[in-house]
Amino acid sequence: MADAVVIPGGSFGPAAGLLLYAADVPERRGAAVHRHSWSRRPERLFEPEVEDWVGREIAPLLDAVGGSPLLIGKSLGTNAAALAASRSLPAVWLTPLLTVPWVAAALRRATAPFLLVGGTADPAWDGDVARRLSPHVFEVEGADHGMQVPGPLLDSIAVLGRTVTAIDEFLEAIAWPAR
Repeated sequence: MADAVVIPGGSFGPAAGLLLYAADVPERRGAAVHRHSWSRRPERLFEPEVEDWVGREIAPLLDAVGGSPLLIGKSLGTNAAALAASRSLPAVWLTPLLTVPWVAAALRRATAPFLLVGGTADPAWDGDVARRLSPHVFEVEGADHGMQVPGPLLDSIAVLGRTVTAIDEFLEAIAWPAR
C-alpha cells in the first residue's frame, strides 16, 4: 500500500482547508494518509533553524511510515523539502516558501518529482523560480498564500477544485502510486 504524509503550514492543522482536499487525492488512489500536527509553533519561522526543527518533527513520522511516501506540505511544511531531497521522496508543495533560500536550495537538490502550487499574489511565491525548479507547476493568477482569489467566494472554491485536479494530474504523470 502507498502512503502519503501531510505536513501542515503554520496556521492550520493537517486536515484543514487546502490540505484536507489535497490529501483526498492520494487517499482515493488507495494510499494511507498520515497527518502530522506540530508539537508547538516554532519561534522563528523565517530563520534557517526552522528547517532543522521541521526535520526533527517530520523525520520520526517518515521513519515510522517507511518506504517512499508522497509528501504533501503547505507553507511552513515546505521546510521538509530537505528531507524529501535527502530521501528521494515525491512531493506536492502547496504555497511553498520559494523566497526562503534554504527551501529553494532543498528543492534544487531534489531527485524525485514534485509539484509546486502557488499564486501570483503570494509574497512567498516566485513563479519564475518555480518553473526553473520543476516542470510540474500549478500557478493561479491573483491567488494569495491561502490560494484564495479576489471576488466572489465561489471563485476561490473553483481554485480549490483546480488545485485538486492539478494534484491528480501530477500523480498520474509520475505514475504514483506505482502499480
